[in-house]
Amino acid sequence: QVQLVESGGGSVQAGGSLRLSCAVSGSSANTDYVGWFRQAPGKGREAVAHIRRLSGTEYYADSMKGRFTISRDNAKNIVYLQMNSLRPEDTAMYYCASGPALGSYNYWGQGTQVTVSS
Repeated sequence: QVQLVESGGGSVQAGGSLRLSCAVSGSSANTDYVGWFRQAPGKGREAVAHIRRLSGTEYYADSMKGRFTISRDNAKNIVYLQMNSLRPEDTAMYYCASGPALGSYNYWGQGTQVTVSS
């Protein structure tokens, strides 16, 4: 049974940083790719970044490059999203998802809220 649990969200002032964690449990074959997504109130879901756990290859949405960094610790089965220079428009629920291929995500976490105040 695959399970994803996000943590690390919270409230921060603009310009601050947060590091989100996604703890992954279950079959490694089905969770090789992990992605971070976000959804702000009244808006659609937006991809932030993805990583292939086996190789560490990173993928970023163009608008997320530079401020956000995805990484993984395979010994702990955790995928991180480091977020720097946060802006009020980064306020959203952040979700991690996992699957056997890039963009093919069968498993989702419950999300962690990030709120950035100006």
